[in-house]
Amino acid sequence: MATEMLSYRQLGQRLGCSRDAARELVKRLRLPRHKTNDGKAVVSVDLSEINHNLTPTHVTASLNKCIESKLEATAASHQAELERERERAERLMAELLRAKADALVSRATVTRLESELAALRSRPWWHRLTRRKRQPSGSFDVPQMDTKVQALA
Repeated sequence: MATEMLSYRQLGQRLGCSRDAARELVKRLRLPRHKTNDGKAVVSVDLSEINHNLTPTHVTASLNKCIESKLEATAASHQAELERERERAERLMAELLRAKADALVSRATVTRLESELAALRSRPWWHRLTRRKRQPSGSFDVPQMDTKVQALA
């Protein structure tokens, strides 16, 4: 039985894991620890015993396959949910654009009606009562001239 004094970093390098994983392994196995003069912790360890206790590779491989299949199923469900939400967002955006267009038309109508009301209010009240019907400005009808006036001209 060959016992070695290793720091957590050295132990991690020998086992092929990180320094923190090596420290947790030392805690779990309750291996004896000592502090050196420079404040670093060293562990008395027999690597032949620790290597024997590591998880076998066939268990890790089957566990990885199980995890991968669950991850793929979860990813597929998340992808479907993402597509549904994207379609919903597009529908909402179309509704928003329609509502904005309606609001712009309504504002234009309100502005036009307010200007007409202001024009009506600017005239005295008696002009509103005797309002004459005018022909639209785009009419091409030529008014009839009095023939007597024509003969004089």
